[in-house]
Amino acid sequence: MMDWRKLISAKRLGMEAYHNEGGDDRSDFLRDYDRLIFSAPFRRLQNKTQVFPLPGSIFVHNRLTHSLEVACVGRSLGNRVSRALLKRHPELGDSLVGEIGSIVSAACLAHDLGNPPFGHSGERAISAYFTEGKGRELREQLTETEWNDITHFEGNANAFRLLTHQFNGRRRGGFALTYSTLASIVKYPYSSYYAGGKPKFGFFHTEADTFRAIAEELGLIRLSVEDEPLRYCRHPLVFLVEAADDICYQMMDIEDAYKLKILTREETISLLSPFIEERKRGHLAEVLDMVTDHNEQIAYLRSKVIGILIDECADAFMQHEEEILAGTFSEPLIKHTSERCRQAYKHCSDLAVQKIYRSRDVLDIELAGFRIINTLIELMTDAAIHPDNAYSRLLINRVSSQYDLHAPTLYGKIQAVFDYLSGMTDVFALDLYRKINGNSLPAV
Repeated sequence: MMDWRKLISAKRLGMEAYHNEGGDDRSDFLRDYDRLIFSAPFRRLQNKTQVFPLPGSIFVHNRLTHSLEVACVGRSLGNRVSRALLKRHPELGDSLVGEIGSIVSAACLAHDLGNPPFGHSGERAISAYFTEGKGRELREQLTETEWNDITHFEGNANAFRLLTHQFNGRRRGGFALTYSTLASIVKYPYSSYYAGGKPKFGFFHTEADTFRAIAEELGLIRLSVEDEPLRYCRHPLVFLVEAADDICYQMMDIEDAYKLKILTREETISLLSPFIEERKRGHLAEVLDMVTDHNEQIAYLRSKVIGILIDECADAFMQHEEEILAGTFSEPLIKHTSERCRQAYKHCSDLAVQKIYRSRDVLDIELAGFRIINTLIELMTDAAIHPDNAYSRLLINRVSSQYDLHAPTLYGKIQAVFDYLSGMTDVFALDLYRKINGNSLPAV
């Protein structure tokens, strides 16, 4: 069984000998949150696609607004759970369990930092270059572990790398976040060796030792034997981060689809109202009658549903606490809510696939994003491998020195290309693509 006292640790990566001497009103976990808010990678999320392409005059969600909303929901979930845990286990009163809300909120801010431009389309384009494109020629020059990493490029693993890796000119330990915050973002706590048919894993080979150190310090249960690649059970707070993300992306995508007229007002209300108990729907109808603005009606209904799902997911966590601490619980909390909420959530998910994620605007941005990222990774990888070529020198001179394109190994060069590309915004990637293709020139 994992132990809450070990699981909640203020130890900082790269600053293990440091102890907070006081003089700062913030807890160590609030300091994690603030470091992320003021970081350049977090600011860049404002120009990364969430689901819909930039919609002009109608404001919908990007990665930054999504992350902020997930952090709010995560904080509420964490606070609910911490109060319930302290009530159930009063002996933990002198521990850091009361900080769970702050930890989950900080982890929620960080959960999308590793995503490349154009979302999942960008991820697929990176992997496809090595499985379907010119990158296949590099297979024999890489180990099995290295090949698994690059052919299953994963935004979750890249977020962990971004937060912990010592890039050129950066201090040891990356962002120097607490162990508990870092562990809480690793949704898939195993290496690419276990990705199999599902390209999901939590850390690249380069960060395996870092994750091992964090996992052992926090007492995560190791699920692989010593001679196998690393595989651990999740840190319990990962379930709360995952639930906050599940709640927000589903509810906010539906609201965005309504604003973009993909869904009608009636369709949206029919999707969201089933989350509310039947005996309370009369009051809901009264409120909707009082609020005349249709956008405000949908916003009110969406907020009610989010509140219901927060309560239900927190209750599900507490119902399964023992299994979670034993490392035997593996499903999303959203699947352990009431039958009413599960059915309503499934209905939303099914309709979202049909009408939102397959809408023409979404598919168009995915097509363009795939082409842009595929082109950039081909050119940058070729430049890193052949740095003395004239065109390669031009490309490399555009890249910040923090990205080690001159790494001594092929794997290191490819990782540097990944670091550079995943740090781009959608607009930056599009602008670079146009310049490379001669479709755009700097203003003179």
